[in-house]
Amino acid sequence: MELTHTRLLVNNYRECFSFYRNVLGFEVTWGNEDSLYAEFKFRGCTLGLFERKQMLEAIGAESVSYTYNTDKIALIFKVDNVEEKYKELKEKVDFITKPSAQEGWGIKVAHFRDPDGSLIEIYESIE
Repeated sequence: MELTHTRLLVNNYRECFSFYRNVLGFEVTWGNEDSLYAEFKFRGCTLGLFERKQMLEAIGAESVSYTYNTDKIALIFKVDNVEEKYKELKEKVDFITKPSAQEGWGIKVAHFRDPDGSLIEIYESIE
């Protein structure tokens, strides 16, 4: 697995987008003020910015306890094949979501948590 970026899950997307672009001066490589998802590059790193509500919908938050509905960050790992990695890990971790294509995102994803509850996404490109 390759850690590709860290994703901040925010309630005030437009303000945060402006902050990272205009105040910190990070280069926008994907998205805009209205896209509800954006990526910024700085010094070889990628920072993702995502509206928390969208992430909660993607992982089916209504079935997850309130404690986990307060996610503020997600670690994003690229894998060669989500289905294979899912099969490899499913005996070791409790997946929140099964592998599914997110056509609008251009990726196939699955989600699980570390022992402390941190959200982890594995993905592969489908474009």
